[in-house]
Amino acid sequence: MNAGYAKVVLALGSNLGERNDTLSEAVADLVDPPEVRLLAVSPVVQTKAVGGPAGQPDFLNMVITAETSLAPLELLAHCQAVENKHHRVREVHWGPRTLDVDVITYGDLRSDDPVLTLPHPRAAERAFVLYPWSLIEPAATLNGERISALAARAADYGDLAPFDGFGDFDGMPTAGAVEER
Repeated sequence: MNAGYAKVVLALGSNLGERNDTLSEAVADLVDPPEVRLLAVSPVVQTKAVGGPAGQPDFLNMVITAETSLAPLELLAHCQAVENKHHRVREVHWGPRTLDVDVITYGDLRSDDPVLTLPHPRAAERAFVLYPWSLIEPAATLNGERISALAARAADYGDLAPFDGFGDFDGMPTAGAVEER
């Protein structure tokens, strides 16, 4: 990793509109500024909506790892600007959305700041974050535990399904296709 840069894990999800296109464009938008450098892109998984109103469309979810020289709150603002570019509306808590980008980790930083809690307070319970992340970083841990073990115990693990049709990003490393479990 480059000096002055922190490694970050970002989770992306979409359940409205052209979900696949939105995720692809969002990855490009997230790493557009020189202060954010893409390291890896996970495969995309399809999942049921977790929480929020009943009857929501399924989500497409993925994880990217990057390195950034942005401060944590600057990174959050950047992620929210990308969400807004893709017409994110914040009307219903955990409601349907064109794009959701969560900062899961920022280096080893731990923070209880209500604006940006790190690591993300619910990441350890969400297979839709943990499983794609484990495909690009099999040895990664969260709160001292392997993310693959956390994913397998998550309530939504059984709802994960592979999603075909998502390309890589100009040769950036990906974990390949999600295999049927």
